Amino acid sequence: MDKNTLTGLVLIGAIMFGFFYLTKPKETPREGQESAVATSAGVAQNAQAVAGIDSHLLAQTVRTLGSMSPDSSFHYSSPQMSLTVSQQGQLGGYVVCRNDTVSVADAVAGLNGEAATLLRNFADNSMRYGNLARFVGGQNTDVVLQNNLVEITIGSLGAAVKQVRLKNYKTEVGEEPADVELFRSPTDGYSFAFNTADQRIDTRNLNFEATLEGDSAVLLAIHPTPVSTWAVRYTLSPDNYLLRMDIVQNGMHTFLPGNTSSMEFAWNQKLGRNEKGRTFEERNSAVFYKYVGEGPEDLSSSDNKHKSLNGRVRWVAFKNQFFSSVIVAREPFGSADLNSTVIKNDPTFLKDMSMTAQVPYTVADGTAASFDFYFGPNDYPVLSALDKHLDVGENLDLTRLIPLGWGLFRWINTLIVIPVFTFLKGIGNYGIIILLLTLFIKLIIFPFTFKSFQSQAKMRVLAPEIKKINERYPDQADALKRQQETMALYSRAGASPFSGCLPMLLQMPVLIAMFSFFPSAIELRGQSFLWAHDLSAPDSILTLPFSIPFYGNHVSLFCLLMTAVNIIYIRISMSSQPTSASMPGMKMMQYLMPVMFLFIFNDYASGLSYYYFLSLLITIVQSWAFRRFTNEDKLRAKMAENAKKPRKKSGFMARLEEASRQAQAAQRQQANRRR
Repeated sequence: MDKNTLTGLVLIGAIMFGFFYLTKPKETPREGQESAVATSAGVAQNAQAVAGIDSHLLAQTVRTLGSMSPDSSFHYSSPQMSLTVSQQGQLGGYVVCRNDTVSVADAVAGLNGEAATLLRNFADNSMRYGNLARFVGGQNTDVVLQNNLVEITIGSLGAAVKQVRLKNYKTEVGEEPADVELFRSPTDGYSFAFNTADQRIDTRNLNFEATLEGDSAVLLAIHPTPVSTWAVRYTLSPDNYLLRMDIVQNGMHTFLPGNTSSMEFAWNQKLGRNEKGRTFEERNSAVFYKYVGEGPEDLSSSDNKHKSLNGRVRWVAFKNQFFSSVIVAREPFGSADLNSTVIKNDPTFLKDMSMTAQVPYTVADGTAASFDFYFGPNDYPVLSALDKHLDVGENLDLTRLIPLGWGLFRWINTLIVIPVFTFLKGIGNYGIIILLLTLFIKLIIFPFTFKSFQSQAKMRVLAPEIKKINERYPDQADALKRQQETMALYSRAGASPFSGCLPMLLQMPVLIAMFSFFPSAIELRGQSFLWAHDLSAPDSILTLPFSIPFYGNHVSLFCLLMTAVNIIYIRISMSSQPTSASMPGMKMMQYLMPVMFLFIFNDYASGLSYYYFLSLLITIVQSWAFRRFTNEDKLRAKMAENAKKPRKKSGFMARLEEASRQAQAAQRQQANRRR
């Protein structure tokens, strides 16, 4: 390329640059604006004007801006100030002070303090929530719904329950007795979340408009668009612990995509302590749930657990020893994720529980979803009555929240113990009620007890003859002969060493059922008797300055009394069984059991130890009375008379004798081979 060509190209480039520079369009102010602020000095001047506005007025202005439809404005004027706030579209806005226009960002840049915070929050919320920006933040409004059982506080922020106070139950922890708070903000809460075309909305961040609907209902609403409403209605039942929650809506198709099929429900709760005995309260605190058409299940209460539920979930409960928070879905949850975390070494809380569930949902007008909260006690009659209040087409099985044992033991508690206990509640004094309940149970099982006493009496009468048989066949080689003659003696006398065991075995289900019943009986909670302040907790009469392994750092007097009476009962029982004298190891084992119970029951409910103490004491009295009024000479004569009568052998005795004969024959054959 020569010099002339290069010079020509440079000139052409200069001419084109000059042309584009001279012909570029100039910026013009927006229509309707008298002048635009383009310099930092102008920004500062108008920002100063904004800063001069009263903060209350500015807050009102910002809230109004959030409620305006696109491309509308709000105007305020006074002798000191002229202010116009306008909204451009859904996400932007600007402030006009006097005759100048300042963008929200520029105005915030020139402000300090509350005014800047309000405008900055407005700008952030506009970008995040769009038309819902006016429902973000602001002052919470509390609405209280109550009946004679419960007081429920509902906040406008999040349209959720903030506090549940049970009027008829007091905490057993803390310096002063106070009503049990089953639900409390900010540790406990829940919210709904749904997706719009370009954002995710969580009701926890929105401030709803509250409208009372009589004394027992409140409606909390937001309006995403001028023609749409999304609201939560709460209705408290007049005579129970149920709170109905309905999601009602209108025109939501203008805000949400038409193919919306679900929304998310998130619930978290830190389970607080209410009882003195932390061990049992922690052991009985767990997350329970129920699939449609199936029985309730639970997450382990002993460690941290997570579980994903894939299926139609009818209800989920956050339960502690005596109280539960339950949500029952009228239309079952589509799925749910459950979490339970043990909180260790915390004097206030036991566990952190949470649930995230999918709720079937459409944008159609009307009631989009319905739920029932149960905030109340784990009281069997109360929970069993909920099925008639909540008609969901199946048995809710909420009574399974009460650990009454499994199978036969639960039937004994639900069909016998609880009805009798409920009938006796009118007496008032639960120490007397437990005494009467013990007498009633003893009366029911008396036929079995009487048969056991009869068997023991027969064995005492036969003891001298059994001793003679043992002396006649002292060698081990004669063991089969000794056993054969002993069985023959039992058969002639109509006695059996096993006849006393069966009645005792038949009593065991009742004893085990009571083991489950007393720690779960909320009626005993806070009820005092003698030195026991609370029959549902250990009756500590002495706190030790140290902790004994497997025993603890306190002494339960009812547990000590139960152990002492148990040892006395074993001694009396063994004295009526002479054959046990030849088994010192068995003797030691029987005495070891009460000592084990001393360690086990020291931390259990004092009502349970009191019941076992009474039961053993009554058994000792029965044993003494039976021996006192049993004439052993007459019994011996009757047994001798029975021995003369032809007696058909029982199947068991026949099999036992046949086995003895076969064993004896085998011994003879073995002896012959040795010869």
